[in-house]
Formats: sequence, structure tokens, C-alpha cells
Amino acid sequence: MHIVASNVAVTRAAGRMLAPTSLEVRSGELLVVAGDPHDGHTALALVLSGRMRPGEGTVHLDDDRSPAALRRAVSVVDAPGVTEPDGAVPLHDVIAEGLSLAGRRSGRRSVRTWLHERGIADRAKDRFEHLPHPERTRVLVDLARLPRTTGALVLDSPDRHGTDPTAWHPAAAEQAQRGLAVIVLCAPHSAERLDIPVARIGADNIPRSTPDSPEGAA
Repeated sequence: MHIVASNVAVTRAAGRMLAPTSLEVRSGELLVVAGDPHDGHTALALVLSGRMRPGEGTVHLDDDRSPAALRRAVSVVDAPGVTEPDGAVPLHDVIAEGLSLAGRRSGRRSVRTWLHERGIADRAKDRFEHLPHPERTRVLVDLARLPRTTGALVLDSPDRHGTDPTAWHPAAAEQAQRGLAVIVLCAPHSAERLDIPVARIGADNIPRSTPDSPEGAA
């Protein structure tokens, strides 16, 4: 799987929601994309997943640029006001809904088994907002990858629950190692704590070939 966003931008009546952004990610890769508050993290997540049409630019999934193909393949994780669970809901209800949306069995026994396999069965009745940050991220990532058509994940601002990237980076990296294409949208101060290359919202992050590069050589 190869996702390419070329100069995607979103503008609404109130102004620019997302400045032109270009990026690409392939199966088995983890791409961290940093942006300041109000740079349009959620707008970018929705554009990349085919859930919002950009006013400018295009998004391709392999050779397909249809929003329907993106919606089938890309799951958005914890987007504020979109896919973020209600914090007051018990953990077992969040799991049941996630399993159901993924087309999996979601009865009490299935939920208990799912929680037990992850070592968090004792938290089944806890309010979701009380989960420690690493467990919250891992639960939502594990649920998001369950649909059989999912080949990519977009994590929307996981650092809003805490600035330590070790709370979300391991879960994201694990899914990339499993073969998924993974994009994490976060703040610059979180990205700076990771010793990895970081893309930027509002920038062209796609490497271009030059005459001296192998891609540009005749």
C-alpha cells in the first residue's frame, strides 16, 4: 500500500483549516507529522482517510484516488470530536462498540476475552478517560486495525493526553512492524523528543529526485 497526498489543503468560510501539505507513506512505514496547534491535524487525518474532501490537492491510494478506497483502507484513531470515545463510558463499552464496528463478535464473552488477552480485564468497568495514556493508545490502535480492509492507521494528536512520546510511539511502531502504513499527527515539542525524521504539516515532505540521485539519473 502506498498513500500519497499532494498539496492537500482545506479552506472553510472561517479561513484556512489546513495549509498545503504533501506526504507519502508505504506499508510497513511509520511517518510522524508535526504541526502547531490549529495547523489542522484533524482536517489532515480526515483528508488522508477519505472522510473530508480537500479544496486543493489530491490523495492517492496506490493508483486509486477515490475517497471510498481511502475510507475502506485507512482508520483514524482518536480524532477529537470524530473517533475519540466518550471519556465517561466504561472501557468494556468502548471495546464492545469497536469490535462491532469492525464486524467482530462483540458480546460480553468476546469483550472479556479481548480485555484478558491484553492484561486489562481488571479495568473493564473503569471510565475510559481514566485509562493511563499508553493503555488508551494501545486499546484504540488495536481496535482500529481490526477491520479486515484496514491497511493504514492515522493517529490524531495522541500527545494531547501527555507530551511523552513513549506513551504512543511504541504502539504506532508495532503496527508498522506488522505491515501497516502508520501516520502519527502530533505537536512539534513531542516530535522533537523522538530521534527520527519528522514531516511537517503545511510543507512538502515528499523527497524529489535530482539529476545526481539514482532516481534522477538517466
